[in-house]
Amino acid sequence: MTDTPGRATPTAPKIPRASTRTRARTETPILVRQIRNGIVESVHRGDIVEADLDGNLIRQLGDPDRIVALRSTVKPFGVVALIEAGGIGAFDLEPAEIAIMTSSHSGEDIHVRTIQAIFRRAGVSQGLLACGNEGMPLDALTAARLARDGEKASPIRHMCSGQHAVSLLLSRLKGWDLETYWQPQHPSQVAYRSAVARAFGTKPEQLRTALDGCGVETYAFRLREIARAYAMLADPIALGAKDPRQALAPALTIIRDAMLGSPEMIGGRHDRLDTSLMKAAPARLVSKAGMEALRAIAILPGPRQVGSGTAASGMALKIEDGGGYERGSWAASVETLRQAGVLDDQAIRVLARYHRPQSLDPHGRIGAESVADFELAPVGELIS
Repeated sequence: MTDTPGRATPTAPKIPRASTRTRARTETPILVRQIRNGIVESVHRGDIVEADLDGNLIRQLGDPDRIVALRSTVKPFGVVALIEAGGIGAFDLEPAEIAIMTSSHSGEDIHVRTIQAIFRRAGVSQGLLACGNEGMPLDALTAARLARDGEKASPIRHMCSGQHAVSLLLSRLKGWDLETYWQPQHPSQVAYRSAVARAFGTKPEQLRTALDGCGVETYAFRLREIARAYAMLADPIALGAKDPRQALAPALTIIRDAMLGSPEMIGGRHDRLDTSLMKAAPARLVSKAGMEALRAIAILPGPRQVGSGTAASGMALKIEDGGGYERGSWAASVETLRQAGVLDDQAIRVLARYHRPQSLDPHGRIGAESVADFELAPVGELIS
């Protein structure tokens, strides 16, 4: 693995080279306060960026140049490799099956059956999955049922099994070794890495990499670059003819539409904000979380509750402390979309338990609430 960061496009400055010297930063702003009967018990700090297709900042709070590991927010872009190789036709893939390859699913039976159906048609054994099974499934009801029945969760219930399926299918399609698909030098990982590099406007050898929790590589970029990539996911056909990313548009359109059509595949049916956001604002946004409280959102073109802009954009939000039982990420994500005019009052009501997550005592009484407390001003207002 290399320590050289991804090369930025002309629309954005380069990521600083990794070194032992830390770049000077102002204090990260507070986004969410955990409040118990008027007492602030803790705070969650973080950074938020909204950018357009060309990387121009629309809204920001904190540091848009903060470098983060993509973790699971990378997944929609990696599926490009399989689609461009002819995977849809070769394996007769349905939209829901494409969606689960972008997911961090909850390991529910619907997710397992979907991946098993793909593997059956491809002639791939689920026993080849090398993503592990620790802490899985994410869905508490499914985990309780498995424990009751004395069943151990297999790797297919891991939240990244859909991502790993991309490499296994590529390997089956191309005749590559299946057993070692997860290794960085494997051709399927090389293809995946190339798709990611193209989406972010850089070259594979210039990617800054790290090891993800499921055993494959992840990649580091600035928040502004993640927002830019998700703006592209929101409206791929809007890419200019001279934009080198334009060749990705057909595959990304398929991926975006698959995610929009199957939000329950992206997360799950219980306590998964990505799924709930997409259901509360159908055909309006694609939401994808990554570990350590990173969330990226593709906002499709359309009118907003505030302002007059209707163009697509992308958002990237990172909670500095990893989220605090997800409450920091939940509250800040919903509030960010509210302030950006993406969610209307009805959607906010539907998402109330995420907008102000509550801690209950054993008798069901509210002990504490997580309250988003920030102002996400348009960049033009900040400059003027």
